[in-house]
Parts: sequence; C-alpha cells; structure tokens
Amino acid sequence: MGIKAFITGVAGTSLSDEERYFIDHEHPWGLILFARNIEDPRQVHRLVDEFREGVGRGNAPVLIDQEGGRVQRLRPPHWETYATGRQLGDLWRHAPEAGEEAIRLHSRLIAHDLLSLGINVDCLPVLDVPVAGSHDVIGDRAYSTEPQEVAIMGRMACDGLLEGGVLPVIKHIPGHGRAGADSHLELPEVHVGHDELSVSDFVPFKALSDMPLAMTAHVRFHALDPQHPATVSQSIIDGIIRGEIGFDGLLMSDDLSMQALEGELADRADASIAAGCDMILHCNGEMREMEEIAAVCPVLEGRALERALAAEAMLREPNEIDVDAARARYRDLLEPSV
Repeated sequence: MGIKAFITGVAGTSLSDEERYFIDHEHPWGLILFARNIEDPRQVHRLVDEFREGVGRGNAPVLIDQEGGRVQRLRPPHWETYATGRQLGDLWRHAPEAGEEAIRLHSRLIAHDLLSLGINVDCLPVLDVPVAGSHDVIGDRAYSTEPQEVAIMGRMACDGLLEGGVLPVIKHIPGHGRAGADSHLELPEVHVGHDELSVSDFVPFKALSDMPLAMTAHVRFHALDPQHPATVSQSIIDGIIRGEIGFDGLLMSDDLSMQALEGELADRADASIAAGCDMILHCNGEMREMEEIAAVCPVLEGRALERALAAEAMLREPNEIDVDAARARYRDLLEPSV
C-alpha cells in the first residue's frame, strides 16, 4: 500500500496495540505530537521511533508546534522556555542586529531540541498579521502587525530551522490575523476586500512562497469565497494560495477536528482534498475519528506526491553549533523577556 495523504495524532506517550495496527495498515505520511504525548526526551524519541517503524520509513515526517510562548509542546524541566513571536519582533525593531541574531538562534535551538528527539518538522513560523480588534488566538504569536516585518522575520525563522535540519511549516495561509474568533471553537469570518488582503495578509506568504510546507487557515474570507473557509475552498486554494501568493509546496489543512469546520470528519477530509489540499491534518488522537479520516484520504500521488518528496528532499544535516554557548547568547539577547 502507498503512503496516504494524512498526518495523524496519537493518544498518549506510547502507541497502543490499536494504534500500531492503524499505523501499519493505513500508512499516514506523518505524525504530529502534542503535550499529551510528551514526558521526557527518552520517551519522546521512543514514540517517534515506534511510529517510523510502523510506517516503514526511517525519515517519515514527525511534526510538532514548537513556536515559543504559549504554543510550546516541549517545556521545562527538560526543554528550554522560548520567547514569543512578539518578544522577538520587539527586539528586532529596537535593535535589528540583535533581533536578527535572536530570531535565528531561537529557531536554530528549537531545531536542535527537535532533531535530538527525531522530530523533523516544526509548525513555525506564524506569518499571520494581527489587526486591531482581532481575536488573540494569534496575538503574541505574531512577530509584528506590519506585513513586511512579518515577512522579514519569518524568513529568518525558516533559515534557522533549515540550518538545524528541520522543515518549517508556514501558517496559516492565506492569513489568520484578522480572525475575530478562535477557529478551534468556531468559524472566523473576515469581511475586508481582496485588495486590502492582498497588500497586507498575503504579503508574508508571498515572500516565503518558496518554503516546502504550508498550513491552511480555517477562516471564511467573504470577498474571496463567501461560502467556504479557505481550507475547503477551491477558488481560494487555486486562485489565491497557488495563484496570487504563488505557493507551490505541500499544502496541509489545519486540524480537521477544530470546530471551525462543519460536517462529519470524512466530509471535511473529502472537501479539503477536493479543494486542493495535498495533505489532511488530524490531531486529537481519537481512534474513531482517525479511522474515519483514513478511510477517505487518498494515497499520495501526482503533484501531491511530488510536493511531499520535494519537501522531504530539503531535509539536511544540521550545521555545527555550540549549543551551550548559543543558549547563553540567546538568553542574554532576550533578557528580561524570557
């Protein structure tokens, strides 16, 4: 059986017999880890190895959301506390050279943490541009409220991850910064016109359209498609994400179990693939939902397979780094922020 076009979560800190059977028979492209899957470094590495043994691919993608701040699955006492995007952005605006160094070290050190566990994909950077009055679901995760600044810092973050042997995922394309609601709980609605979106929200994604992986926004943009959120909108994926923004890497949905989307899980997966997503992301580790998703996800083929292979081909051996010295420098740059 070929590799299927979905990324799965699992329930706990090791694979159950049911999960082993599922992974062995459904062959998901990747695994995503959350706090519920994390105890200590040895345990995480063992879980990653279990997954890769199950799919029979020694470098199969393993993803995590390790941004810093409140979105950080790996936490003390075993891992570093990292700054928020806003803290990094504030430093960069105040002292550009120190800020650039801090942003690169931030991503490079995160990459070191991840790769030491076998994790090779980080859902970072956040390229969303918050506006006044928007929900704080993005908030301090963003580098700036200025699109060009987000683009510049997002590039620095991607470079740090890639230098550390970890693939970045740019998110949430074509932009989540205007959302007035938390898409984990309900569907955000954006009512500004296409022209305003083009000169603001889309700008960072255009600037980083050469990146290998992107995650969609569960947001309905009424000026672009008044019926469908971006994740399930063929007109937005074809016309905006692939067309105007120019992203030709592997496009994954945001988590399909989030409440922004309606309908059964299988219907959401079908709609996302039909709209043009290459890959389905399902995170909560609920076996019934995992089976429902897997049943309708296609085997990777055609352009989706080419994009997946191109992304994997960007994995490289990390450059050399004195980790202790880099951590000390990072802390010095960001004191007292971190």
